[in-house]
Amino acid sequence: MPASSSDTELAQPRIPQTIRRTPVNILRMTAPQHRRLNSHLFPGDGKEAVAVALCGRGEGGDRSLWTVNQIVEIPYEECIRSPDAVTWPTRRLKALLSSAGHAGMGILKIHSHPGGYDAFSDADDRSDVELFEAVARRLPGEHVSAVMLPDGRIFARIVNGASLGKRIERVSVVGDDLVFWNSAPETERQDFDLRHRQMFGDRTTNLLATLSVAVVGVSGTGSPTVEILMRLGVGRIILIEPDHVEAKNLNRIYGAKRSDADAKRNKAEMMRDHVLACGLGTVVEICPKRVDSPEAIALLSTCDIVIGCVDSVEGRDVLNRIATFYSLPYFDLGVRLDADGEGGVASVSAAVHFLQPGGSSLRSRGVYTEADLYAEYLSRTDPAFYEDQVRRGYVRGVRVDRPAVISINTAVSAAAVNELLARIHPYRTSHNREFAIQKLLFAHGRTTHRPDGEPDTELAQHVGRGTCRPLLMLPRLDRAA
Repeated sequence: MPASSSDTELAQPRIPQTIRRTPVNILRMTAPQHRRLNSHLFPGDGKEAVAVALCGRGEGGDRSLWTVNQIVEIPYEECIRSPDAVTWPTRRLKALLSSAGHAGMGILKIHSHPGGYDAFSDADDRSDVELFEAVARRLPGEHVSAVMLPDGRIFARIVNGASLGKRIERVSVVGDDLVFWNSAPETERQDFDLRHRQMFGDRTTNLLATLSVAVVGVSGTGSPTVEILMRLGVGRIILIEPDHVEAKNLNRIYGAKRSDADAKRNKAEMMRDHVLACGLGTVVEICPKRVDSPEAIALLSTCDIVIGCVDSVEGRDVLNRIATFYSLPYFDLGVRLDADGEGGVASVSAAVHFLQPGGSSLRSRGVYTEADLYAEYLSRTDPAFYEDQVRRGYVRGVRVDRPAVISINTAVSAAAVNELLARIHPYRTSHNREFAIQKLLFAHGRTTHRPDGEPDTELAQHVGRGTCRPLLMLPRLDRAA
């Protein structure tokens, strides 16, 4: 087949809210993948070049995702190239089609426009129809055609056989910096974000209004994180939280009232109503289930950013896998308060981890071990056997209740959101790569930071894989579903 190219169930809010139901399509890749494509597509000779890729998929509500998984560059010597056209043989693409079909993945074709033309040309249209009609005979369904410009920017569209669909609304690149290119019109300026604009300008402030940020865990660090995101003007917040408000939570959950504890209201539901009551325009969707439920994973897959505010090892492990499979940036918050229960404080510390797909993981950074993961899983699924194993010394006991102080939690949440802001609007004197791990040592009155470590090779092979069976390559998730 020749080709040539010029190229959750969601709970209903008590406070009325119009949920934006306009479909959104997203193309996402990692920074190393973007650098690889940029190097191949712009070799310096001013001529077009082309590459293809396998893409994982994700679906959440009305949002659809394509994540770059495996890139295949088409060698220059196999192409007929000029400044405004490239003709290439498709035998290398044919080899991908079988893999894509078996794995439920899609195809991306991407070529360069060395002259900087920022739209699909008539020749691009003819080429995509010819190519994807042939692709549809082997692999029906939607695929993606994209163009990279000399400044690295990418725009893309959906293609289904001979049907050339609409432009993809968002292309994002996840690395030390977080880059987003939007094709949708900018949102209207708000009346409460003037001071944000004075700091970050229109571009970043408008970007915040289009971002979809998931907060997993709506309690000690989760609730202040939501509060800060809302007042920064983040457009859409997803809340994942299965637990209900209790009296012991009232010391640290923003927006929580005694009546919420008495009624045992779900924390995410309570926080959603709090955000909506503020009237700042943030759309809130909730999933009152565990983070490893299919419903939660689907919602998380199509967010732009995930912030983990959970203290469970299982939750952190699943979030790290979600971030890998769907090429998401993941911010993890952790607090450690060691006290004797009678006013004696041994240590007060916290950590903010930034994790990007293909890099190190919380496990490889030593935040938890496989033994910790097993012990927590056993405690949840087979308490009697777990207690027996603890008594025999085969597993270490799991801490189930920890001190919690709102001022410490809020400081950690603020540090995490400031880390997010620094990555969408780099402003530090040092490069973002130096801040993969930040430690807040309250007892010592100082902070420390360090760069990423070696990649987690077990996870790295799944970057951009998208939805698969078993889900996240964890058989227990399919059994639970």
